[in-house]
Amino acid sequence: MSFLCLRNGVVGGLVRSKCLFLLFLTVCCTPPEEPIKCKSENTDCTITNSYGTFPDRSVCRAHSVVYPTNEEELISAVASATKKGSKIKVATRYSHSIPKLVCPSGQDGLLISTKNLNRVLKIDEEAKTITLEAGVTMKELINEAANAGLALPYTPYWLGLTIGGLLSTGSHGSTLWGKGSSVHDYVTELKIVSPGSPEDGYVKVRVLKDGDEELDAARVSLGVLGVLSQVTLRLEPMFKRSITYKTKTDSDLGDEIASFGSKHEFADIIWYPSQQKAVYRVDDRVPTSTSGDALYDFIPFRSTLSPILGIIRVTEEGQELFHDGQGKCVVAKGVTSYLSLNKYGLTNHGKRGYPMVGYQNRLQASGSCLEGKAEGEVELEVEEEDEDAENFIWSSCPWDPRVKGEFFFQTTFSIGLSSVKNFIQDVQELVKLRPKALCGLELYNGILMRYVTASSAYLGKEEDAVDFDMTYYRSHDAMTPRLYEDVIEEIEQMALIKYGALPHWGKNRNIAFDGVIKKYKKADKFLAVKKSYDPMGLFSSEWTDQVLGLQDGITIVKEGCALEGLCICQEDIHCAPSKGYFCTTGQVFKDARVCSRGNQVGDVLVDIK
Repeated sequence: MSFLCLRNGVVGGLVRSKCLFLLFLTVCCTPPEEPIKCKSENTDCTITNSYGTFPDRSVCRAHSVVYPTNEEELISAVASATKKGSKIKVATRYSHSIPKLVCPSGQDGLLISTKNLNRVLKIDEEAKTITLEAGVTMKELINEAANAGLALPYTPYWLGLTIGGLLSTGSHGSTLWGKGSSVHDYVTELKIVSPGSPEDGYVKVRVLKDGDEELDAARVSLGVLGVLSQVTLRLEPMFKRSITYKTKTDSDLGDEIASFGSKHEFADIIWYPSQQKAVYRVDDRVPTSTSGDALYDFIPFRSTLSPILGIIRVTEEGQELFHDGQGKCVVAKGVTSYLSLNKYGLTNHGKRGYPMVGYQNRLQASGSCLEGKAEGEVELEVEEEDEDAENFIWSSCPWDPRVKGEFFFQTTFSIGLSSVKNFIQDVQELVKLRPKALCGLELYNGILMRYVTASSAYLGKEEDAVDFDMTYYRSHDAMTPRLYEDVIEEIEQMALIKYGALPHWGKNRNIAFDGVIKKYKKADKFLAVKKSYDPMGLFSSEWTDQVLGLQDGITIVKEGCALEGLCICQEDIHCAPSKGYFCTTGQVFKDARVCSRGNQVGDVLVDIK
């Protein structure tokens, strides 16, 4: 036990004052806050994502927000807004999408939150289906299905997504088996509330079922067709999985990647390019009689002490400031070694070795930081008169914007299986030229590669593919370039331009969506349904119109725009020439235009040495 004084987020010495704390064996932490904030009761509102910042750092505003608790209230809200001609956007409980999908145009729009539309309506054990409202989270879905002895076979890895949100953005797990990795391909029925004519009472409710062509538009809707009200998903009997992580050299990764996904049902791969390593997840079903009750509580999704988050962030900011690539590599090896040693968060009642065997509901997704709990928690006693101490967040999700912690970009795209070997080899050529350049990715556990399958959804995946998920440092100053910025930009452009990659709808910077609609063969069918469901475009915004090719301007050309992925540089001013970063061509993909440091040759020599 000790006494600590905390003021303004700073840990003080062993002092007794108005802000007296008693530290015990457990830690006080808070779940993420809601993304919607209003100056007065439910009016004059702003909305952001759970990371606190959109790709262009803009603030999205709305006139008001409503929180319907049932379908009747939802229908009433849509009808009222339609009658007024108001723009409408749907917000989920935590708003995990990075792009501006939740932003209505202008400041006079309406936000409809699905926070209170969170009921599981029916579980049909005989038909093996579950019907739920759009605001139900992955965690709630998984738990309710498990209580009935059922499971959704493939899901995203993050528990905090809502059903409406993950369907609207095409979120997925990892498999090439069965009906595929995307949750939207397990939808058997869907109810959607859209604007209507005066004769309809200004609202129209549609029920789409398997076999209805329009369901393939609604499976991945980007929120522009209306509000998803109820969804029915096909489930399977509960089953067990066996997970083993195997680390190998990445020298044959290009050859291994396609066959690995066909061998193992839940396979994925973590790639550490600068370390020239790949971690293969050997993950398959086993008989339910197999011993084991493993739990997957993925370490990066756990609550973390805010002082620790602050130290980690300050360390990386120092590495960026002093161009310390070697320092990033050293820390990255420590991070990846720690995750490997601790089996990435897999536990099984004290069992130390692989394989880890457990039921699907305990292994398929993680997100314990949403619960306001942390491993080795600490309870705090705070004297009543110290309001600052009471508001201090001691432990949170690592990216919680209320603390000094992670602040990052995410670039996520899928490349067809027929091309993925060549892409990997191109990235490996870049690593040969700049061996330390991707250590910054490895600080965030490298490149996660998941298997995704072709979908009938109009805005779903066009072919079986590998999804590459890269997370990396972002400065709080939009005009500050990143260390080895040019290498990640070249990989991003190489994937999107040379290999025609499809971006994840819920992640990415603006340039990933430039001209993207032309990559979808059935885009015209989607736009036809959009026009039919919402002829006035009330559920659309400037941003979604740009993404769908209905307006120009998804790229923003201005000083420093390439630093944030708002544009691909064409001139030095799009980078940061005053800080030594100029617009140059790529090193492997020569058509790339990237922001490079002026003494790049020196960097290469240092790297090779």
